[in-house]
Amino acid sequence: MISTNMPAKADIDSPAATKASGGASRFIAMLIFLLVIASLFDAELMQVVISTIADAYLQVSAFVAGTLLLFFSAEKLLKIDISAWMQRAGALQVPTAAFLGALPGCGGAIIVVTRYVSGNLSFGAVLATLTATMGDAAFLLLATEPQTGVLIMVLGFSVGTISGWLVDATHGRDFLRSASPPAKQLSSADIMNQDFSSRFLDKLWMVFLVPGIIIGLLQAFQYDVDRLLADSLIGQLIEQPSTILGFLGGSLCLVMWFLPRVMPTLLPNRKIVAEDVSHVLASGSVIRRTIADTNFVTSWVVVAFLIFEVGVYLTGFDLKGLFGDMAIYTPLIAIIIGFLPGCGPQILVTSLYLSGIVPMSALIGNALSNDGDALFPAIAIAPRAAIIATIYSAVPAFIIAYGWYFLA
Repeated sequence: MISTNMPAKADIDSPAATKASGGASRFIAMLIFLLVIASLFDAELMQVVISTIADAYLQVSAFVAGTLLLFFSAEKLLKIDISAWMQRAGALQVPTAAFLGALPGCGGAIIVVTRYVSGNLSFGAVLATLTATMGDAAFLLLATEPQTGVLIMVLGFSVGTISGWLVDATHGRDFLRSASPPAKQLSSADIMNQDFSSRFLDKLWMVFLVPGIIIGLLQAFQYDVDRLLADSLIGQLIEQPSTILGFLGGSLCLVMWFLPRVMPTLLPNRKIVAEDVSHVLASGSVIRRTIADTNFVTSWVVVAFLIFEVGVYLTGFDLKGLFGDMAIYTPLIAIIIGFLPGCGPQILVTSLYLSGIVPMSALIGNALSNDGDALFPAIAIAPRAAIIATIYSAVPAFIIAYGWYFLA
């Protein structure tokens, strides 16, 4: 991984974009909260909720966190200023922008969008990065199906590069560039304070992560961890210890992410003392960023898992069968979902793919059409360019997704 000297996501999000993203987050937080409350009155439903949160943590969150730790550590160690090089790259701006977009997360795509507004990059570079990016959903896919994740990244890079070159050749490099300055940046104290966090909570979070990764790896190799621990002291004291640990770890992720969304006064208006700021900036480069991003991914994965598991429990409805009956439309639906700003809806589509509910063609369509969190600053600082780029990215998404559907 090559560092791009880029700001954290919140650095370039305008207040309007942050408010739009927060609305969806609060809705998801309240949905999880209501499901948990409902489970208190139904023992079987409670077991479904507990096992679902545990599975989400052990099967997804632990691996996503491990991937993020490696990604952010490498980013910190390799300090090459790609953004400065891009300004002098000429025709290579487009493949470089596609490369940055194809990287997991939204940081690369965000840096391209902001450089475009400042007049340093072409519209084709914006289209290339928005087409190539899969956002935070890429971490989820790489952590669970690394070969598929690499395939999607290569596909996104290739399609983004070709699309960007074609658009620059057709419209010119200055197409739709706005003369307005970038949106006002948020203060550094806001960057990594989106979670309910403290030194103690972050350390506790890391304590859960280590056994979570170990148990997740054992489960991935088809070992029954509860049976392995049955004769041990832990197994004798705690029934289903792996499920309990996964539930506690997943619940901690949800609580840290959940509280500021339903009770905003906990964070935005609280006084940030010097120790808090020091903790945020010192650990934010790797551990705090890992925790914040993992908590975000976990919340959407839990929603996806709960929609499926609780839906089957309450109705007996075969969600997989429903998508099977309307399989011809699933790539189109996934492409339309990709138009939604933010990474949450895209994580939902990726989760449905990993659960075997939607096909690979739908994942491809969503990956190419979605712009992740980069669409928020794009809409805030260059709305026309953002809308046109999103529409343009849907064309190759439709062609390739349905090509895969009919030919694979």
